[in-house]
Amino acid sequence: MDVRRQSSHPTSDKQQMFKPNNKKMVDVSKASDPLPTSMAISNGIFFTVFFSVTYFLLIRWREKIRDSTPLHVVTMSEMAAIILFVASVIYLLGFFGMSFVQNDDDEEEEEDTAALDCEPEVATKHKDLVKLQKETTTVTEDDEALIQAVVAAKIPSYSLESKLGDCKHAAFIRRVALERITGKSLDGLPLEGFDYESILGQCCEMPVGYVQIPVGIAGPMLLDGKEFSVPMATTEGCLVASTNRGCKAIYVSGGATSVLLKDGMTRAPVVRFGTAKRAAELKLFLEEPLNFDTLASVFNKSSRFGRLQRIQCAIAGKNLYIRFTCSTGDAMGMNMVSKGVQNVLDYLQLDFPDMDVLGISGNYCSDKKPAAVNWIEGRGKSVVCEAIIKQEVVKKVLKTSVASLVELNMLKNLTGSAMAGALGGFNAHASNIVSAVYIATGQDPAQNIESSHCITMMEAVNDGKDLHVSVTMPSIEVGTVGGGTQLASQSACLNLLGVKGANKESAGSNARQLAKVVAAAVLAGELSLMSAIAAGQLVKSHMKYNRSSKDIAAKG
Repeated sequence: MDVRRQSSHPTSDKQQMFKPNNKKMVDVSKASDPLPTSMAISNGIFFTVFFSVTYFLLIRWREKIRDSTPLHVVTMSEMAAIILFVASVIYLLGFFGMSFVQNDDDEEEEEDTAALDCEPEVATKHKDLVKLQKETTTVTEDDEALIQAVVAAKIPSYSLESKLGDCKHAAFIRRVALERITGKSLDGLPLEGFDYESILGQCCEMPVGYVQIPVGIAGPMLLDGKEFSVPMATTEGCLVASTNRGCKAIYVSGGATSVLLKDGMTRAPVVRFGTAKRAAELKLFLEEPLNFDTLASVFNKSSRFGRLQRIQCAIAGKNLYIRFTCSTGDAMGMNMVSKGVQNVLDYLQLDFPDMDVLGISGNYCSDKKPAAVNWIEGRGKSVVCEAIIKQEVVKKVLKTSVASLVELNMLKNLTGSAMAGALGGFNAHASNIVSAVYIATGQDPAQNIESSHCITMMEAVNDGKDLHVSVTMPSIEVGTVGGGTQLASQSACLNLLGVKGANKESAGSNARQLAKVVAAAVLAGELSLMSAIAAGQLVKSHMKYNRSSKDIAAKG
């Protein structure tokens, strides 16, 4: 006798129903199952009747039209055919309609089962999220005391990191204190998921969170025989898509080529003398070629990579502006050149004791401001990038013509910019691409100002069939070490381009390559935007990619 041991606590039907992996045990026939013989015969008969009477009625109506007989006058045979037609239609719709509903029910059953299967995982994730949120927002008694001290200005907010020894905890205390002081919520500003230790003392002071900016990829960009996927951090819709189209046009036309013309960061202190004559004497001393080697040896002591290249002076009365230019390896180099300049100033003080140093920067550098000196002399990396776009590519990819692009570039980027009194702004939107790549790769966004100096040229070549397009950018200021480049996200974008960190084989090669990529991305962006304007597509594309239907105000 086969006796099976039963559980002392049998599972009830209700409990069994809601088990995630339990499926309904209902035997329902599907439309795909084999039909009984009688039903198959019935279907065959009604199909035959349907097609027969349809054919008969079409023949009769055709004869009536030919004989000019009114269609509403019907004979007994036509009446019988109409009745059979309606009956067969009702039968066939009923049969296949039931099968459709049955299949739909089966699909809903499977979806319900899948939903039950996912319930434990969803519940677990929700619990973890709630737990994390509680941990983040929970204020302990010790935290409360610190927050009240910050609110009452008994503890400076900037000293929390050194006091607590925990950068993330300091950001949390500062954040809560700020919300209480201002009465404003920072719920939309994330706190979790960021390494606050990485920005201490170099990227940002008194953090309370971080801003999320999406990163898109344009490319592949074929530049100097190599492919690059260009990361762009932006909140402007259509920008990445447009640049990507430009990359495609360049790629299928054989790629772009680039040349680096100069590579040197500048710093220009301002010094003052008692007379203009003394200021002129120092100017002549600094510009004397015989003195350069001595000054360079003093300057170069500040860094392994900083090497003095040139000294250029400008005098205004008894004030002298000294513009130092030096190489900086893979760093953007502002700090490097500033240390070298300080060494030279200390040295000059020995022979010119009456020299009064007013500032390590006298704006003749010129940093983070539009200036003719950068446009003419260059600052950072000076790059020219070009490509020849084939006629069929202009038509099929860019949706315009070579002649239209050449004319628009002349009237917009050259003549229009001249009419506006532009300084280095002889382009369509170079700053758009420069800013997006700078933010993604950890550059100084404020240096977008001089880095976006660009003149875009377009010319018909090969008997007017193809388009030669180029961008000349004299002051691209980038680096692959230091500053924001060492942050995890920005470092990942540099790694995508193959220029992460310092180049150990050839100092400065990574930064120079990044400058070329920036210029190539600008070339793609210029090409695509100018084509959109020439083809009248600008407004349409922006309405499609740069408008949201979400009601943001409702979320507040």
